[in-house]
Amino acid sequence: MRIFDPHLHASARTTDDYEALHAVGVRALVEPASWLGQPRTSAASIADHFGALLGWEPFRASQYGIAHHCALGLNPREANHPGCAEILAELPGYLGQERVVAVGEVGYDAMTPAEDAALAEQVALARELGLPVLVHPPHRDRLTGLRRALDVAAESGIAPEWLVLHHVDEVTAPLAASSGGWLCYTVYPDAKTDRLIAMLREYGTERAMIGSAADWGRSDPLLTRATGEAMLAAGFGPAEVEQVLWHNPVACYGRSGRLRLELGEPGDFHAGNSIRRGSAPR
Repeated sequence: MRIFDPHLHASARTTDDYEALHAVGVRALVEPASWLGQPRTSAASIADHFGALLGWEPFRASQYGIAHHCALGLNPREANHPGCAEILAELPGYLGQERVVAVGEVGYDAMTPAEDAALAEQVALARELGLPVLVHPPHRDRLTGLRRALDVAAESGIAPEWLVLHHVDEVTAPLAASSGGWLCYTVYPDAKTDRLIAMLREYGTERAMIGSAADWGRSDPLLTRATGEAMLAAGFGPAEVEQVLWHNPVACYGRSGRLRLELGEPGDFHAGNSIRRGSAPR
């Protein structure tokens, strides 16, 4: 079972997690830029985060046979901080780099005017550069936030098939499915698999993806594999499982022209550092 996790915050995971991911079939992932829990206070901090997603994290993943890609953007929570929002002026330069396959995560947190402006600017930039957009709904009133994000995207002129709508649930699924965007379901440890299976049955597998998110909160990066097994047990065919877990993420992010799924020999060092501790890559 080949797995491409379309939304995994690998920076929050250990090297043991990478080893376990490879063992269950994960061969590629996209890590979106994110809020790290502790509020940032400047664009320089975000720039360092971008740098890690472009350099150190792909190196770390390569030691375990996993192709790491990233999405870069100003997340909605930090869009409200004027110092952090200064990164928008530098964002075009970052989005032009290799292994950047999307803009994100962008969207809403408190649905403020600052978030509106940041989302509109980044969606327009994605349209200009030919990159998909990872849309994050607010944690409160997700449906209103998703509707507002779709309106902003429509005003920018970006086609809906360039939108990756994350954290889709029963409340937002009808709107997400009718929008023409990609539906990215997030599977968490406390989520009931039968709920996800029911949504896949109702809205289909054609534009569906399964992500673990797997950030610094309670999460499990191996649940994508468990979901694939649950799909098989529920009567989905192997081709449908492979479509959701592999072909759809490849098709979605492949539009960037920057997917690099074939790995060469992993390097020994990144910026003078190694994680091998004297051992060979796994």
